[in-house]
Formats: sequence, structure tokens, C-alpha cells
Amino acid sequence: MIHDPSPAAAGSRGRIVDQCTETIDVMPTILTWIGAEVPCACDGRSLLSFLHGETPADWRTEVHYEFDFRTSFGSARQNILNLQVDQCGLAVIQDTRYKYVHFDALPPLFFDLEADPGQFHNRACDPAYAPRVLEYAQKMLSWRLHYADRTLTGYSASPEGLLDRRFGKVALVAE
Repeated sequence: MIHDPSPAAAGSRGRIVDQCTETIDVMPTILTWIGAEVPCACDGRSLLSFLHGETPADWRTEVHYEFDFRTSFGSARQNILNLQVDQCGLAVIQDTRYKYVHFDALPPLFFDLEADPGQFHNRACDPAYAPRVLEYAQKMLSWRLHYADRTLTGYSASPEGLLDRRFGKVALVAE
């Protein structure tokens, strides 16, 4: 929940946003709100437009999240799932229609949320869903590649050292 006390947001108070938002949107929202620059390495987007009753035309159509379950479920990790401690990760891509869950060391899950809102029927191995499973697996891979470690986002290597791409200046001098 976000509350903007400004008069500009008065008309949209109480609005429920149906668009896909993520926790990564909180930081850019606060920074934009206070007039600070959002770092280029920030993955989220400001939610302020929603507070003013607007929906950006290019807003995301799905959510992504990851979960590390190595400390969850007691001994089930090893005794039932036969997983090593470093194999207990999953990543999810979900939109209003489908949900794809990719595990490190287990078969994927795929749910048709319209036909099965309770997510009781895994369609990952259903031939009728094979093209969709492939599509969402590819979307997941593209998302993971796009948001891989971005420590040096905004910089490129040059003989003079790292260049800040925004300003074309040497940021760090190689020795």
C-alpha cells in the first residue's frame, strides 16, 4: 500500500492497481517521490504514476520472483526431494493467465491460472501446453540474463579504464 498525501493524488486514493508490480518498485518510487535520481542499476520502476491515476503504456505484464527453500520444509529437502543444499532454488514468471516455476534440480511446474486458479494441475508435461511451457521457459531465461549481476551496469571497459556510459568519462583508472 502506498499513500501519496499530495493533492495531485487525491483523485486516485483507494485505487487498487491490477497491473503487475513488484517489491523492486518501492525504491524507485521513493527516490522519484523525493526528487532523487534513480540509479541505472535499479531494476524496478516508480509507481508514482499509479498514485496519480495513470497507468504507463509500457508497464510490465508479468511478475518475477525467486525463492531459496534450503531452510524450509525440514528434512524433506534431502529425505524426500533428494536435493543438496545448493539445489534449493526456484524462479517464477507469472502473468494473469500462466505461471511457470523453474527449479534448480527438479522438473518445472506450469499452471493455466484461468483453467486452474488453485494451481492443482501441473501442465508442464502436457503436450497441449508444450509451446506455452517453452515460451515461458524462454521468457524466464531472458529475464534471468537481463537481470544478472549488474554490479558494473552503466560502465564499459576501455584502455583507459572503466567508462561511465552515461557521461563517457573514465570512472576508474586502471593501473
